[in-house]
Amino acid sequence: MRGGHAPAQAAGRPSAAVLKPVASRPMSASAFSAPIANVPEWSVTELATALKRTLEDAFGHVRLKGEISGYRGPHGSGHAYFSLKDGGAKIDAVIWKGTMLRLRHKPKEGLEVVVTGRITTYPGKSAYQIVVDSLEPAGAGAWMALLEERRRLLAAEGLFDAARKRPVPYLPTVVGVVTSPTGAVIRDILHRLADRFPRPVLVWPVRVQGEGAAEEIAAAIHGFNALEPGGAIPRPDVLIVARGGGSIEDLWCFNEEIVVRAAAASTIPLISAVGHETDVTLIDHAADRRAPTPTGAAEMAVPVLHELLADLDSLSRRHAGALIRLVDQRRGELRGLTRALPGPEALLAQKRQRLDLAEARLAPALAANARDAQNRLNRALQGLARNPPSLRLARARERLAAIDHRPRHALERVLAVQGERLNGVSRRLDRAPAQGLERLAGRLSRATALFSSLNYRAVLARGYALVLDGSGRPVGAAEAARVAGQVTVEFADGRVAATIDGAAPPETPPSPARPAPRRAARRKESGTDAKKAPEADALQGSLFER
Repeated sequence: MRGGHAPAQAAGRPSAAVLKPVASRPMSASAFSAPIANVPEWSVTELATALKRTLEDAFGHVRLKGEISGYRGPHGSGHAYFSLKDGGAKIDAVIWKGTMLRLRHKPKEGLEVVVTGRITTYPGKSAYQIVVDSLEPAGAGAWMALLEERRRLLAAEGLFDAARKRPVPYLPTVVGVVTSPTGAVIRDILHRLADRFPRPVLVWPVRVQGEGAAEEIAAAIHGFNALEPGGAIPRPDVLIVARGGGSIEDLWCFNEEIVVRAAAASTIPLISAVGHETDVTLIDHAADRRAPTPTGAAEMAVPVLHELLADLDSLSRRHAGALIRLVDQRRGELRGLTRALPGPEALLAQKRQRLDLAEARLAPALAANARDAQNRLNRALQGLARNPPSLRLARARERLAAIDHRPRHALERVLAVQGERLNGVSRRLDRAPAQGLERLAGRLSRATALFSSLNYRAVLARGYALVLDGSGRPVGAAEAARVAGQVTVEFADGRVAATIDGAAPPETPPSPARPAPRRAARRKESGTDAKKAPEADALQGSLFER
């Protein structure tokens, strides 16, 4: 264990708050049972506070190396809890939220780390622990294992796919550089750009090592990408992220996830030039091009001006020679084609011959056409002489005179017939409403008479009564009346309430047969009423069911 104080020194200077022994000589068993007046009383909190102060004063800050075990965190509070162990011991550890947020390397289960922190106690558990202020992997093997795991996770997301990489422009207008402004890297890049092809350079100064370097590098990449084309600050056509050589710990900020994601998300082609040729970081996999050194990155960004000018001069000479040869070739081809072309006389001779032949045929054709037209005219004149227009007009007048007033007389006869039909229809329409009303009045009077004869109140007026239960429905049996208990008896002049006591009334002799109602005899006498008997019975039944 390494720290500000050794354990032997801590044992030699305990805090004043630590309990002192009662006596230097041994005590017998009977002495414990006797009251000891000079021993002070401590509360549990006082003792825990004294132990905490003694432990913190004795050890202060220490550096511990061990394996993370039982990692729990970060919790909802943001704190993380775990244990550090080696082959013979284990100590609890805690990382507070503020420290957890600024750690470059997050703790993981089974990771061997070196931590720096304060030794203290937790009175609630009577246990001691270390409050971690910093944490880093122990040894290069741990760094490489962590690097390989992170590379595998980011590669699984497709951030290193070759299909995502963009070509670097051949001749960028502006070059953006993300690096430290005070190191030799920026001077090497500027010097190499000036030698090859001077271009405007925008430098975004960042820290390339230590705490906060990864956040600054990622912010610089995002910042260059956020520049608007054609704005006050020109937007670079290519980015160079560069740093000199160093150990894996020195280059670790270029392996941080935030830097790798920023490089992969950059819309500007990015060249990574971190460390020497043998140094490989995760930003090299996410970048569009990887340069072995910062100087090599400058060579990838721009071509050599002198070589470009020499190539341009060579291409210009080749272009001029090719044009001359092409003109000579086209001139020779034109001369050959000219010799193969016929002369103007040869081209016009055939056309002249066709014109002469047409001229010779034109005069006979015109004469024949004139004779045909003369013949057609003579035939037309002969037809007019045989059937002149005056004769045709006279015949038309004779036919018109023969027709005379026959159309008018026919129209008058048709109108007379239609008038008689219309008068007959009008008379029938005048009689139709009155006849319809008479039929409806007769039907209404018969329906009224039928309703009056079938109304149950007419039956009540002859001395009968209607028994209703509590819901107002007719009661048709004595058993139903006894079940209802309370009934209403409706007479012709009103209703009365009644209570059924349940006793059966004395039997009465059957009444003599009553003659059928007179209206039934009348219904038999009337043929029309007999036909409506089923309808009347149905209506009466519906009336009694109300």
